[in-house]
Parts: sequence; structure tokens; C-alpha cells
Amino acid sequence: MNEKILDRKGLRGKARSIKEAGKKIVFTNGCFDLLHIGHVRYLRAARQLADVLLIAVNSDRSMARIKGPGRPIVAQDERAEVLASLECVDYVTIFDEPDPLATIELVTPDVLVKGADWKEDAIIGRDVVEAAGGRVVRIPLTGGASTSAIIRKIVRIHCSRQ
Repeated sequence: MNEKILDRKGLRGKARSIKEAGKKIVFTNGCFDLLHIGHVRYLRAARQLADVLLIAVNSDRSMARIKGPGRPIVAQDERAEVLASLECVDYVTIFDEPDPLATIELVTPDVLVKGADWKEDAIIGRDVVEAAGGRVVRIPLTGGASTSAIIRKIVRIHCSRQ
């Protein structure tokens, strides 16, 4: 297994050691089903906000609940491995809950990052991070870059060839 991909126990210990070393953790979460330029730009921007970037990826089951039938396209372990291969990403974990709150509580990041499409008061874990002295940052999205748009394009091309 990739040493950048952590289970719950590994995540707890890694977060503790990072903080004991005086480093700051930036945390984000998402499905990251088909990695695209919007994801890469978002993650690079997130990484600039602290010393260590930790990503919590929705499990296959969690993602299917959010996105519906037919998703994910890419299995959770593969999504985690692709994300872990990015230079700007320090650690990846997979969560199965409906939202990342338990993971945020476990890590208590210094910076919680979401896309600018999220309203600040709707960001899950915001209260936990701010109560611990951390901050929430909303990062602008790359226009036109989305997994759903990629899927629609693939379907359109495939259907036009039949």
C-alpha cells in the first residue's frame, strides 16, 4: 500500500506527529472521481495554505449516496492512489460516512478548504476547525472543469458514434 494513503489509525497518529513537529495541516475532502485540471489547480492552491495537505476521499458507498447510480466511475482505492501520486498531496484517507465530520474531528486541521461554490455556513466541520483556532478558506473553481461535464462529453461522443 502507498505510504501516503492512511487508514483511521494511521491518520490519527500522522496528524498528531505533524502537529507535534509544529507543522500546519490543510484539509479538504471530496469525491475526486475523474481527476481533472480543476481538481489539480484546487489542490495546488490548498497546499499553499499550510505545510501538509490531507485529502479525505469519499468511499464508493458514500459517493454513490451523493452522486447516485452509476457513480463512482473510478473505485475508491484507485482514486486515493491517483491523488496520492500528486506532488502537492501529502496524505489521503478514505471515509465512508455521509460527510467528513468524523475525519475532521479526528485531524482537527489548521485550515479547512472547500470550493468557492460552498456557502461558508454550509461547510461541514467549520465550527470544529474555528473552535480549535483554525480557519476556513474557499478556493475559486476552474470554470468548465467538472467530472459531470467530462462524463456528459463522453456520453455525447459515444452516442453520436452509434
